[in-house]
Amino acid sequence: MRVLVVSDVHSNLVALEAVLAAVGDVDAVWSLGDVVGYGPRPNACIDRLRERDAISIPGNHDWGVLGKADLGMFNPDARQANLWNRAQLRPSARAYLEGLEETRVEGAFTLAHGSPRAPIWEYLLYSDTARENLQHFETKVCLVGHTHIPAIFYLPPDADRCTLDQPPEGEPFPLEEGRYILNPGSVGQPRDGDPRAACLLIDTEALTVEQRRVAYDIEETQRAMRLAELPYRLSARLEMGW
Repeated sequence: MRVLVVSDVHSNLVALEAVLAAVGDVDAVWSLGDVVGYGPRPNACIDRLRERDAISIPGNHDWGVLGKADLGMFNPDARQANLWNRAQLRPSARAYLEGLEETRVEGAFTLAHGSPRAPIWEYLLYSDTARENLQHFETKVCLVGHTHIPAIFYLPPDADRCTLDQPPEGEPFPLEEGRYILNPGSVGQPRDGDPRAACLLIDTEALTVEQRRVAYDIEETQRAMRLAELPYRLSARLEMGW
């Protein structure tokens, strides 16, 4: 089965549509949370995922928009954007987010937004933190988002420490013996210095993974953010990939 994995769309419809168009036909779409927040098109992003029958889990911004997370935990720009996103949500979109489970297991893959240990909030940035999280899921692979940075954490058989690498772009690589935590990066607000939307393609039968980067019309999203009077810094950072 060919699966598209997206994360941290953040109401950036232009980026999401560019990714969906670029990858072509897939058998499934998995979304790792933070569909909303930051950007200008929350309802339309939810609609696109629903149209694709995406398997989705929530992120901290989804919870913030719903009022399930204290907005005092967010920085001022994120707080303002989440309040704006909250005001835009249609009842059907709100119901969709309300119904998401914190984690999912799909075959050999566990889905969590932040980490399997703390699905909504924990950031997995370092190999030692990833190693601690391996005991909190049972599958071969855990897929996470939240950091907006693509990453491969790998624990080889009979090893004590995880390695940390960035996935090679456009080259399927096999998932070898051992266990993995993979982060596809962000569709709607990358933070690794590359402004292109990031995603993963997984072949669940061959157990291969491919990192994809997709250019999109950043200025179109920025114009929509200006019209919505969303914080300037949130739109400016899109062109820098930060």
